[in-house]
Amino acid sequence: MPGGGRRNNRILVPQARTAMDQFKQESASEVGVPLNQGYNGELTTRQAGSIGGQMVKKMILAYENGLAGGAQTSLNQVQDLQQIKQQNQQTVQNAGQPGQQIF
Repeated sequence: MPGGGRRNNRILVPQARTAMDQFKQESASEVGVPLNQGYNGELTTRQAGSIGGQMVKKMILAYENGLAGGAQTSLNQVQDLQQIKQQNQQTVQNAGQPGQQIF
C-alpha cells in the first residue's frame, strides 16, 4: 500500500469474494459506469460513489426485506438510476475539458 496504510476493504467472508465482485459489476451496470476486472483507477469519484451507493441501497433493501419476513419489495428507482446514469455520462464527457466542473 502506498504510504504504508493498511487495506480496510477486505472481504470478511472469503467464500463470498466472487459473489461480491459480481454484485459490484451489476451495481456498476445499473448506474451506467463501465467497470473493468481488476484496477479501475480511471473512475471519477462520482462514478465510484455511484457504484458504492447503489450497492448500499441494494443491501439495505435486502436486509429490510428480511426483517419484514421475506416480503419482497421492489427497488422502485428507475428514475433515480436514469438520473445517476445521466450524471455519470456527463462527468465522463466533461472530463479533461478545461474550465468544466465535473460535479
